[in-house]
Amino acid sequence: MARMMRLVALLMALGLVAAACGGSDDDTSAEGETEAETETEADAGGSVDDDAAREALAESTTTSLEGGEEGATTIEDLETQWAAARAAVVQRIKDEGYGVDDNNILTGPAGFEVDLNQCPSNWTETEGIVDGRIKIGHTTALSGNLAAYGNIAAGMETYFDYVNANGGINGLEIELIVKDDGYVATNTIELVDELLQSDKPFMINTLGSPNTLAVYDNLNAQCIPHPFVQTGHPAWGDPENHPWTTAAAGMSYATEAVLWGNWIKTNLADELPVRVSGLVMDNDFGLAYRDGFQKWADANPDVVSEFVPVPHDPAAATVTNEMTTIAASEPDVFISMTAGNPCLLAVQEAGNSGLTDGSTVLFAPSVCKDPNAYMIPAGEAADGWYIIGGGVKATTDPQYADDAYIQFLNERLDAAGLDASVGLYGSGFGQHAWPHVEALRIAAELDGGLTRSNLLIALRSMEGIHPAFLDGIVFSVNGNEDAYYIEGSDISIYDAAGESWIQQGPAVDLNGSSPNCAWGDDGC
Repeated sequence: MARMMRLVALLMALGLVAAACGGSDDDTSAEGETEAETETEADAGGSVDDDAAREALAESTTTSLEGGEEGATTIEDLETQWAAARAAVVQRIKDEGYGVDDNNILTGPAGFEVDLNQCPSNWTETEGIVDGRIKIGHTTALSGNLAAYGNIAAGMETYFDYVNANGGINGLEIELIVKDDGYVATNTIELVDELLQSDKPFMINTLGSPNTLAVYDNLNAQCIPHPFVQTGHPAWGDPENHPWTTAAAGMSYATEAVLWGNWIKTNLADELPVRVSGLVMDNDFGLAYRDGFQKWADANPDVVSEFVPVPHDPAAATVTNEMTTIAASEPDVFISMTAGNPCLLAVQEAGNSGLTDGSTVLFAPSVCKDPNAYMIPAGEAADGWYIIGGGVKATTDPQYADDAYIQFLNERLDAAGLDASVGLYGSGFGQHAWPHVEALRIAAELDGGLTRSNLLIALRSMEGIHPAFLDGIVFSVNGNEDAYYIEGSDISIYDAAGESWIQQGPAVDLNGSSPNCAWGDDGC
């Protein structure tokens, strides 16, 4: 409850800031605002509390955060609000006395603790801060079938360039060192070793579930900050065993799987039980989706009579055979559990195979929300698809064209010579780079300035409003208690004529209801 009170206080403060920046005089409210007080199941597999999800979907209630950005018409307005949010986090950290004690133990909120005596003997707090620069290492896919994801890095660098041109982090500039692993985990291992030995960055960011799983043990053993990994695998929610790795600024795949199940239960009540098929990318990414939904289906046989996952090779050029097999099985519900170009291929092949006409509902995955990349090229075949959208604004969606943050973002991309119609540029700039900067700024204001320990405290203490998130979606974590930054989503349906996702009801926020995940051979 104390945490909820902090959020309420923060939102009230942001509302006052918004009013000072020319916001509405209307009173803001928090209709339906509740704090999840029910305990989650230990065997939930890293997914949200099922009762909380079902209740939220059934009642369509959400925490109202409209005061957070109301009246913000310029980047200056937004930055004033962000500064207020950072100041609140900094003050709480100082008031609670979090930091490194005389025994070299780092303490943070909700029992968070790291023994720095276990770090390598040559480890230092400020390695990677040199010559006025903060070096961030980043492994991603610039080649191979998922090379488009490398555009995220270009978007991140564009935001960092903007920050550098406007004073940086207390005068320090951010340098992003990008390495191409081609989405191959063995390459990621080699490149992380190269970064640690040669570039010696302050922190490292990785993309991809198999890639991150391959290196996160090593990065934690080396005490290297590993924030906002670009994958929604539930394994990153493990502050006790992997304190240096933090979850993405995106929804966990396990949370998404439970929301799929509860949407089916709530909205297809007259057709239950239903047969569900899934196109599953055959790697750790797709398997996280598959296992999350399988657990939910096994626990709810009255809803799902059968779940048939069909794997596909992420390196293959087509998914035609897999989608033909799925269509022949005549599922009631189809879920695409894939990423990158296969998302578009799945939509196209659903139309070609007759699956679009034969199934009651078809779901696209949250990682494939960008209309320009995944839906518009499929034409009419994309019409009527559903998505648990992850609570994030698609920067290429015309419905957000007048949003102050999206306008700023697209203007900066255009100024940098990047095509703002490429959604992954916007995702890198607005969704992924922004929290890196906010965490660094919080850390820099703590006693001792910007250090790895202070960054870790900041990363485990952040709460407020992410400007790329939809109204009603909280951005927050809390030490060992809550390791996921976002646990809410919109539920939307695609309108091919308008080339846009149309949100169905208010966003559902389940903040704090996803149990942490100590990942092993059997999952969480």
